[in-house]
Amino acid sequence: MSEPASISYGIASRYAQAVFDIAKENGKLKELETNVKDLAEALASSEDLNEMISSPIYSREDQEKAILALGDALGLKPVSKNALGLMAQKRRLFALPQYCQRLLELLAEEKGEVTAEVTSAAPLSAEQQEKLSAMLADNLGKQVALNTAVDESLIGGLVVKVGSRMIDTSIRSKLNSLQNVMKEVG
Repeated sequence: MSEPASISYGIASRYAQAVFDIAKENGKLKELETNVKDLAEALASSEDLNEMISSPIYSREDQEKAILALGDALGLKPVSKNALGLMAQKRRLFALPQYCQRLLELLAEEKGEVTAEVTSAAPLSAEQQEKLSAMLADNLGKQVALNTAVDESLIGGLVVKVGSRMIDTSIRSKLNSLQNVMKEVG
């Protein structure tokens, strides 16, 4: 991680941990999960929102009004809205994507779930996803949620990342290995 990214993640982690602890204490983790997913979706789909949270031209007050209005529009619960308002007051909205990411990680840990990043050459069918998830769950001893992506340059096979572990069974990887072996020989 680059230094600014790690600083943002550190800031976001502190806010996320505090919100998670409050929601857990009040038995509101399910609501928090819904709120975070809605917020992450809004961030992913709105360029204007991303500009507003990262641009220094907007005042704290303008950012706070905008983010609280978004909270109202998304139907966020008080703990989520209050955290966003505080982040705006402290000029920390730039860390909002990392905040959502960290909250989702904390919620997954609480449920005993781990997320696997799966990249394939072609879209995986529902049946293939279920089989892969079951196989990973057997190996890891935890429930596995899959985040799938398609990268046609893999040619075939899968690249699976779980935490710091990566399994690369792609044809591209095998061809690259073969190419390196051939370079060493001749």
